Amino acid sequence: MATVSLEQVRKVYPNGHVGVDDASFTIADGELLVLVGPSGCGKTTLLRMIAGLESMSSGTLRIDGRVVNDVAPKDRDIAMVFQNYALYPHMTVAQNLGFGLHLRGKPKEEIERRVRDAARLLELEHRLDARPAALSGGQRQRVALGRALVREPKVFLLDEPLSNLDARLRLSMRVEIARLHRRLNTTTLYVTHDQVEAMTLGERIVVIDGGTIQQIDTPMNLYDKPANLFVAGFLGSPAMNLLRGRLLRENGWQLILPDAALRIHPSSAQAAALEAWNGRDVALGIRPEDVQVVAPTDAVLEAKVEVIEPVGNEAFLNLRFADQAIVSRVSPQHMPAPCTTLPLAFAHGRLHFFDAESGKRIA
Repeated sequence: MATVSLEQVRKVYPNGHVGVDDASFTIADGELLVLVGPSGCGKTTLLRMIAGLESMSSGTLRIDGRVVNDVAPKDRDIAMVFQNYALYPHMTVAQNLGFGLHLRGKPKEEIERRVRDAARLLELEHRLDARPAALSGGQRQRVALGRALVREPKVFLLDEPLSNLDARLRLSMRVEIARLHRRLNTTTLYVTHDQVEAMTLGERIVVIDGGTIQQIDTPMNLYDKPANLFVAGFLGSPAMNLLRGRLLRENGWQLILPDAALRIHPSSAQAAALEAWNGRDVALGIRPEDVQVVAPTDAVLEAKVEVIEPVGNEAFLNLRFADQAIVSRVSPQHMPAPCTTLPLAFAHGRLHFFDAESGKRIA
């Protein structure tokens, strides 16, 4: 196991495009860190630079305290699992698992031991003589993971390993990866564009957009205290509701929208911070679970139900208020009829405020 440390790592392409801009963070020994962001944000570029498959324009990369900027990939003691399985179709599962060890000239007995141990961990013992064509998608992905496991590297790098699987297999493989990490306790960097994967797998999450790190924190801190509008909108399913308007303190706090004025109730700590934004444009964020159906006398606004999405243990109400779309998460036992107008309020102490111009959170 090892730590991985990045200090102001940058990647600039010959055409001037900045793929990664001043990335700095440390993956602790034994930590599972998730790098998440939309397609094209630079997360895979960052992973490939750590692996040595992409050159760095500037900055310092350390693995286990050693600077590896100019160290060849094979000498970094890392193992990488790619989005596609990249298995050799003519080889059995056992041969695929042990192929890298054969290339490194490991003794036959050691190769057999490592292959056997990896197969037992991944529940592939009964498939060691099968070829990839005879395996399910989940089994192929486990073989790809096993090929990295047998290396016994200091660091695992996983590049969207579940994106080719269907929803049911993704769920089961997420559990497998989490369970595997707890057993092995190997330093792991996991790249994904799926925020559900990021929230369920990561001990910490690095959110990246446009090549720039937006926030690094634990999953629940990111969810409860997003640093800016990008993080607020990216993490959470459905995404955070955002209402943009002018903040006004007049007999309490109001958010002035083009067609309405909303009475809002920030916490005492938020109210103190909002004094500097009185009369200025802000973005108000509310998670769907914090948009509540209430008695008409307690309502902050009334919105019309446009679409209802029942998903089993909960339902999402897609509502329209003036020109604004709002989503509310409710119990399926209390679903209204479409086109109903509902009185709504926001959960006290659960509001998020952002500077409308910079997008930064108002603390």
